[in-house]
Amino acid sequence: MARTTLVIDLAATVLATLIGSACALLPAADRWSEEERAAIADLWIGNLEELPEDPTNRVADDPRAVALGHRLFFDTRLSSNGRVSCATCHDPAREFQDGTPLASGVGTTARRTMPIQSTARSSFLFWDGRKDSQWAQALGPLESPVEHGGSRAQYAHVIAEHYRAEYEALFGPLPDLSRVPRHAGPVADSAARAAWEAMSQAERDAVTRVFVDIGKAIAAYERRIDYGPSRFDAFARGLIEDGRAPRDLLSREEIAGLRLFIGRASCTQCHNGPLLTDDHFHNTGVTAPAGLPYDDGRAAGARAVLADEFNCHSRWSDDASACAELNYLDAEGAELERAFKTPSLRNVAERAPYMHAGQLATLADVVAHYDAARPAPGGTSEIRPLRLSARERRQLEAYLRTLSGGVDAPAELLRAPEGR
Repeated sequence: MARTTLVIDLAATVLATLIGSACALLPAADRWSEEERAAIADLWIGNLEELPEDPTNRVADDPRAVALGHRLFFDTRLSSNGRVSCATCHDPAREFQDGTPLASGVGTTARRTMPIQSTARSSFLFWDGRKDSQWAQALGPLESPVEHGGSRAQYAHVIAEHYRAEYEALFGPLPDLSRVPRHAGPVADSAARAAWEAMSQAERDAVTRVFVDIGKAIAAYERRIDYGPSRFDAFARGLIEDGRAPRDLLSREEIAGLRLFIGRASCTQCHNGPLLTDDHFHNTGVTAPAGLPYDDGRAAGARAVLADEFNCHSRWSDDASACAELNYLDAEGAELERAFKTPSLRNVAERAPYMHAGQLATLADVVAHYDAARPAPGGTSEIRPLRLSARERRQLEAYLRTLSGGVDAPAELLRAPEGR
């Protein structure tokens, strides 16, 4: 009996060794643990949920609002100098961003342009989260003195003179603007502000209603702009649905980078889910750009959204009971200092430079930044040194380049509409 047991044990050992050797000979694309497969499935765009409704914007899914918003998005009349539109910084030909460290409209801002793809799925917008809906986000740049630089009254007159029929079909009759100055609003320009303050409250409310409706139409357009599937997604789909990843989609270096991304590099702590972002705010020790005022990021953004005239709980929202996130927002936490929004990594290779003020020029610079994990210039950095080799840093960068999948939107929405 003892001899028989010994023979059985020996056979089992030999079999296990042969199986292990066979597994070792499998291509790297086929050697994935259950934990790794689950992590890859979490990142697959095929697991992206349906577009959530926006109860604060009653025209969010109205095709007429999409058409109006499309025209407004490209209209340079919505600026103080007649040369700046939303598409100036959010260029469809450049991943709905502009490729510059700092956005440039009628002046120059202090931050990088963020792309608009999939922002309908985000609770808070901008690098600091100072807006909590797409329509409120669209309004901020319109009144910014360095972006569009215009005023509410100016924009209301543009609607009355060029979009009356489309507007009234959606929102009802326009107010009488015959006594409303051409330029008036609660903006930095002293003349426009004085004209605004001279108007009656009823006149100011009527103009603001038109202004808000502009934002809601633009938001309806932006809701149609999403990310397209990438090479990584085709790889993930094969692994998830067929149990075996295609071998001709990712190189060995890219696969090695994927393993680092979901493993030792800990990238998925923040860049997770089908959009590769946790939609939160983090201090990652990014250097402060020279020549710009100190930027405390989410700390200021949290205060701003709570006080925002157009937040989800305001009288301008179509459902002030929505956006529960606002009820639980703590604007005093020390962790908010110099915390900035985690951007999606989809199409990241097409969007240099990087970080909130374009401080890092290349993807290699970004990987090196996270590898080194230097102290933050303010607040406390959340990251720790990765201690990757030079080859591992190249592999991680190679994987990031597999996330390019273009834009998922009707072709006609990716170009300026004919006429104005």
